Amino acid sequence: MELGPVDRITADAVGEPGMRTFYLQARAGAELVTVVVEKEQVVLLSQSVLELLAEVPLETAPLDETELTLEEPVDPLFHAGRLSIGYDPDGDRFLLEVTELDPDAEDEDEAEDESALVDEDPLALALGDEPESIRLWASREQMLALSRHGAEVAERGRPTCRFCGNPIDPEGHVCPATNGHRAPRG
Repeated sequence: MELGPVDRITADAVGEPGMRTFYLQARAGAELVTVVVEKEQVVLLSQSVLELLAEVPLETAPLDETELTLEEPVDPLFHAGRLSIGYDPDGDRFLLEVTELDPDAEDEDEAEDESALVDEDPLALALGDEPESIRLWASREQMLALSRHGAEVAERGRPTCRFCGNPIDPEGHVCPATNGHRAPRG
C-alpha cells in the first residue's frame, strides 16, 4: 500500500504497563492506517530518526506534539515485522516502509531442508502470499515528533532491573543476574 505523504503519524500504546499493545498509526487525507508494533520497534524507530536527523544539516521547525494520541478506530491492518526508514534530501522528507510480520519466514530454513521430501503445489508457490507493506512519506518535523513521542510512550512502561535489564512487575521479578534470586526493588 502506497500511502504517500502523511498528514499525521504517531506511535502509542494501549493497556497497562506489562500488558500494553503498541501501535504505529498514520493518516493521509481520509485514509487512516494502523499497525501493531513491538515496543522495541518503537524505541529503535525513535533512535533511528534522531540519528538520521543528526546527519541532516537543516533546522527542524517545531511541531505541535500535543495531538499524538491514537485516533479511533484503532483497527490494525497487520502486525509489523520490519520497519525501514530513510531520508530523501532532494524531497526533504523521510520514507518509512512497514512490512507485515511473516511468521513463516523463520521456518523457511527448516522448510527448505524438508522441501526435497515434500511435493509442493506449483500454483501455491506461484501465488505465494507476500507480506503486506505500507510506504509513507513524512516531514522532518513529523518524524521528530514521532521520535520524541515514541520514546516517551516506551518509557511509560514498567521500570527495568538495573542488573539484568528485564522489566520489573509491581511484585518484583526473579533476576537471572542475581542467580535467580529476587532483585531488590529500586
